[in-house]
Amino acid sequence: MSAVSPRRGARAPSDPKESKPAGAVTRSTQMAHEPLYRTALARTYRPRGFSELIGQDHIAPTLKAAIESGRVGHAYLFCGPRGVGKTTTARILAMALNCPDRSAGEPCGACPSCERIWSGGASLDVVEIDAASHRGVEDARDLRRRAAYAPTSEERYKIYILDEAHMLTRDAWNALLKILEEPPPRVIFAFATTEPQKIERGAAPVMSRCQRFDFRRVSVQDIASRMETVLEAEGIPAEPGALRAIARRAEGGVRDALSSLDQVLSFRGDAVELADVRRMLGLVDEDRYLAFFEIAANGDRAGVFAFVQDLLDDGHDPAEFLRGLGDALRTLLVLGLDPEAEAVELLPESRERFLAAAGALVPADLLRMLAALSEFEASGMLHRSSQPRIQLEVLLLRLVRMESTVELEELLAALGAAPGEPASRTRTPEPPRRQRKKRPSPPPAAP
Repeated sequence: MSAVSPRRGARAPSDPKESKPAGAVTRSTQMAHEPLYRTALARTYRPRGFSELIGQDHIAPTLKAAIESGRVGHAYLFCGPRGVGKTTTARILAMALNCPDRSAGEPCGACPSCERIWSGGASLDVVEIDAASHRGVEDARDLRRRAAYAPTSEERYKIYILDEAHMLTRDAWNALLKILEEPPPRVIFAFATTEPQKIERGAAPVMSRCQRFDFRRVSVQDIASRMETVLEAEGIPAEPGALRAIARRAEGGVRDALSSLDQVLSFRGDAVELADVRRMLGLVDEDRYLAFFEIAANGDRAGVFAFVQDLLDDGHDPAEFLRGLGDALRTLLVLGLDPEAEAVELLPESRERFLAAAGALVPADLLRMLAALSEFEASGMLHRSSQPRIQLEVLLLRLVRMESTVELEELLAALGAAPGEPASRTRTPEPPRRQRKKRPSPPPAAP
């Protein structure tokens, strides 16, 4: 007997197991009212004090001491790569100056003032401005007019944080020059930029009126430790190799690392594993690089085409492969020169495999391969070409067909001299000089 669907508008027979009391909220109702997004990890775990900044040990103590001693400058220029804490440091500075419960130059991080500044909420005394979209002279004049007003109370400071400050026009900097020379009392400017050289070219006088702090890229170890702390707070386990892979991809930026970690957690929220990281971020497995080094050591030019075919069939991006190839070549070069080098950050099992690969290639050859790869990437041929596959194959063929460097002792042995002894100095006979024919002298003139 076939099942019969109920008529439209008819009530289906009720199931006592599925009956809900009046007013009960089902899971589907909760999900309908809950937002489908969550606050990013980079925002949730933004540092709340100078002591929480990582990789900037030359900056945090200086600012803390300035606040504690009452020698705060009126203008700061925070320079450095993206995602290393420039804007965060400016916020912490504003929090510490306006915190009623600060201690030893550190904000409490819990009072209403600190909470409002940390979250980026509306505040009359702390204003963040995107200089990329407010870059004109009229914007600078408006900022100058607003800065002339006193803070909301005598105990507070007015702090203006200008992000991407290098985007300001020359006229805008000229409009701000006077207020930077003679700032109003209790008014502080914090300029954050990734390109300070543009400010030097377009507004050199401003540089002399600001205290400049150069932020550094954060090390792989520090970024991995930070992500481990975040995951412990979230209750999520992670493989050490997975966190180090994310940290290396971030290239010194903590914010980029946490954003990548967010992406991996969106794929699988209960754990962070190396295979998932490589899949989500498009990273190439180190086995592929070791396979290419074996091809290069054997001089297998025909194997290059099969290698590239497998690489592309697995969906890897040629540009991403070349980025990792440069890191792998550098690793081999360092290990070839010093097997115990600490400049190489590898897991123990990976280190043994790279050591074996480094032993099959001469450091001089690795240096030439690395130089050829750097020259190719600087030319931008891969991105400009309509056939990136051919460009990749040509480059790898060039790396494989490079003539191997011969050690001096091997060369002497091949010439018949004992290793360590100088070859006999045999003077090469000079070729016979060509005799120039003498021209007959002219006859004497007749008297």
